[in-house]
Amino acid sequence: MPATYASHRHAGLIMAITAYTIWGVMPLYLLLVRWVPAYEFIAWRVICTIPVCLFFLLTLRQFAALGSAVRNRRVLALLALSALLVAINWTIYVAAVQSGQVLAASLGYYINPLANVFAGTLFLGERLTRGQWIAVALAALGVSLLAWDAREMLWISLSLAVTFCAYGLVRKLAPVESLPGLTIETLILLVPALLTVWWYAQGPQGIAMGRDAGSSALLAFSGAMTGIPLLLFAAAARRMDYSTLGMTQFFAPTIVFVLGVTVFGEPLRPSQLACFVMIWCAIAVFVWDILMRSRSAQQAPA
Repeated sequence: MPATYASHRHAGLIMAITAYTIWGVMPLYLLLVRWVPAYEFIAWRVICTIPVCLFFLLTLRQFAALGSAVRNRRVLALLALSALLVAINWTIYVAAVQSGQVLAASLGYYINPLANVFAGTLFLGERLTRGQWIAVALAALGVSLLAWDAREMLWISLSLAVTFCAYGLVRKLAPVESLPGLTIETLILLVPALLTVWWYAQGPQGIAMGRDAGSSALLAFSGAMTGIPLLLFAAAARRMDYSTLGMTQFFAPTIVFVLGVTVFGEPLRPSQLACFVMIWCAIAVFVWDILMRSRSAQQAPA
């Protein structure tokens, strides 16, 4: 059992890092589709995610699991809540990137891991070691420096952090696997998405899809960019301690942070550099503590 549990968590860690890496490079993709209004882009994102979910359902033969989840009222209620939370999160994130607030988006996902750690301890009964609390304190101090220096856009960051923390918590509590859960979430959002596309179609510019082959392909790719990392994240959330999942999330905002400075040309202030250094020190402490505990567990008698 200990070996099985360890391999379960190891698989979850790989899934989480992969998902966060994809989310980290998301601003580059959003740069390519910045001509699409934020609300319309979110609508197409929902619509294009459905074929991705159906493909994986067919490939992995999980239609039975989907049917079981649909018949469970508690699962449906939780997934309706998680669908609302992720839709709000998507909209704020896309609008922030399109308006040039990339570092504000990065800060939101720097705050989110701390929210995950506290959510894990408050709602899930998870316990941190002394070394992990030191790591959390270092990260909190670094994020506080960055937040103080970015007070005018802090509402963006806090909104992103709270909505995604709540989304992950709901998905961890919902007794449904990642693929059926994402499929139901997407289907719940489908009607608002179709109404949004219809509303934009009435305007003078028309809808974004179908203008030319290249633009349509880029827009359709949003389904893969949405579905794959969310599937990986939901699967990781069910396999890992929520606190550990939160600390691994620093991968995504760090990539976004670097892109904001290098690609998007946002100025790098001393407080941002200090935050960057302190957070990576915190990650080093957190990982070191996990490795030490894992080594001790392996050396202990069966």
